[in-house]
Amino acid sequence: MGDNKDYMTHPEELGCIHISEDVLASIAGGAAAEVEGISGMMALATKKSCAKGVRVSLEDESAVIDLYVMVRYGHAIPEVAERIQNAVATAIESMTGFPVKAVNVHVGGVSFQ
Repeated sequence: MGDNKDYMTHPEELGCIHISEDVLASIAGGAAAEVEGISGMMALATKKSCAKGVRVSLEDESAVIDLYVMVRYGHAIPEVAERIQNAVATAIESMTGFPVKAVNVHVGGVSFQ
């Protein structure tokens, strides 16, 4: 399990903690969804299972998160994206203890609802 790149591994005194990429994706999606100005996550066409609109990759013992979002009309996109980056990085680091290398926000559209 430790060699499988689908998990982040944190060695502890009593054993190892393995956290799935799917768990990281769920945390990231939940944190992003609570940011004001976001209207939803975009569906990704991917073979790998992940939370809607979130792709996680592991690089050098840290996570790189890609989020694909829709922004609500009237909100400044750079401000919403920065709030998403901060919320996601904080949520993942505080819940898992693993560092976040990058949070990339891909704005795929604007919602008028």
